Amino acid sequence: MYAHPRPAGPAVKPARTSARRVAGSLTFALPAFLVLPVLLVACAADQPAARPTPTSTPAPAPAGLDAARDELAALAAAAQDRHLVASYTLRAPGAPDRTILVTSANDGSWRVDVPGGGLGGTADVSFAGTADGLFQCALPTAARPEPATCVRLGDPDAAVPRRLDPRVQHPFTDWLDVLTDRRAPLAVSPAQPPPGASGACYSVETTSASINAPLDVGIYCYDPDGTPTAVRTAFGTLVLAGAPAPAPATVQLAGPVVDAEPLGTATPEPTAEPTVSPGTGTP
Repeated sequence: MYAHPRPAGPAVKPARTSARRVAGSLTFALPAFLVLPVLLVACAADQPAARPTPTSTPAPAPAGLDAARDELAALAAAAQDRHLVASYTLRAPGAPDRTILVTSANDGSWRVDVPGGGLGGTADVSFAGTADGLFQCALPTAARPEPATCVRLGDPDAAVPRRLDPRVQHPFTDWLDVLTDRRAPLAVSPAQPPPGASGACYSVETTSASINAPLDVGIYCYDPDGTPTAVRTAFGTLVLAGAPAPAPATVQLAGPVVDAEPLGTATPEPTAEPTVSPGTGTP
C-alpha cells in the first residue's frame, strides 16, 4: 500500500528538556545551603575556649608550726605520765625568788606547795588533788604559826576558784590536758629557753577571743622524758632546780581537813583599831 506522507509542522521539543533545566537549577542551589552550616561551625571553632573559673583554696598551715604543735602535744602527754618530786625556782617581778615543790604521785594524785601563794604573799598554801577531791591547805609560817589545815574545794576535777588561784599549779595539772588536745585553740611555735632553763621550748598563744582562755600564753619547756623544765607566763618564770626525785605512791595532805574558809590571793583588809572616846575609861 502507498503511504501518504505526514504534513509538515512546527517541531515539538521533548518534555525532558524542561526537567533537565530544573534539575540543573537545583544542582547550583544546593551547595549554598550546605556551605552556611559549615561556615558557622568554622567560626565557632575559631572562638577561644572558655577558661575555667579558678577555685580558691585556703593556704595550708606552715609545716613547721604543725610539727611544733605535734611535738609539744607529745611532750605534754609524756609529762602526764611523768611521776616525780621536783623543786622549781619561781621568779616574778617585784618579788623575791621562791621555791615551788611539785609532787606527782604514782596513783595520779598531785600536790603543789606555793610559798606566798595566799593573802597577798603573806601566807604559804598548798593545793592537792586526790581521789577524795581538790583541796587547799594553809601552811604554817613565821607570821602564821598555826598548824596546817586543809579545806575541800570540790571534786577531783573541780577548778580552783579565781579568788584563790595563784596559777602556779596549772602547768603541772590541768594545762597539760589543754596542751595535748589538738582541738584546743592554740598556736604553737618553737622558742628559746628562758635564762637558766633547758629542754625543748615552745611559745604557746591562744587563737580564741574568749576572756576565759584555756591556759596562760607563754613559753613551755620539757625534757624528752616529759619532765617540765621551765614555764614562763604572766605569773612569772618557773625553772627546774636540780634533778627530780622518785615519786611517792600517793600524796599526803599537809594537814587535817577542816570546815573553814580557804585563803584567797588578795591582801586582807587591815583590821581597824578600836577607838576610845575621850573621858571614858575604867572608873
